[in-house]
Amino acid sequence: MRGLASLAMLSAALLLATPLLSACGEPAPEKTAEVASAPAQTPVMPEDAPPQEEAEATITDSVVPTPVKSCAEDIGAAASAKLVQRCIAVSPATHPPCNAQNECAAIQGEIDRSCAMYGPGETKPAECAA
Repeated sequence: MRGLASLAMLSAALLLATPLLSACGEPAPEKTAEVASAPAQTPVMPEDAPPQEEAEATITDSVVPTPVKSCAEDIGAAASAKLVQRCIAVSPATHPPCNAQNECAAIQGEIDRSCAMYGPGETKPAECAA
């Protein structure tokens, strides 16, 4: 008799647990249709709020960018040509950092970078010392 009562209780427990477990794998109902159909509400200011002013978007940056001068414009065609030739002589770069249309500082920077690649025991080109 005891076995029959235990079996009945087990069956009842399984019957009660089945609906609970079957709901575990279901996704939550989607509410996208409700959200999409609701019109956007405009904010309402309280009646006792102080008057609001619309601020105009203005650029207050007082720094005016300086136009970049090419090396040829900065030091002249002859001097920039010499700097470019020094750069070409020492630079392994395949892109044209050694170009008179670049700033002189960029060309000199490429010369300095290229010359710095030589080790302590290596002989640097004469253009590195110029």
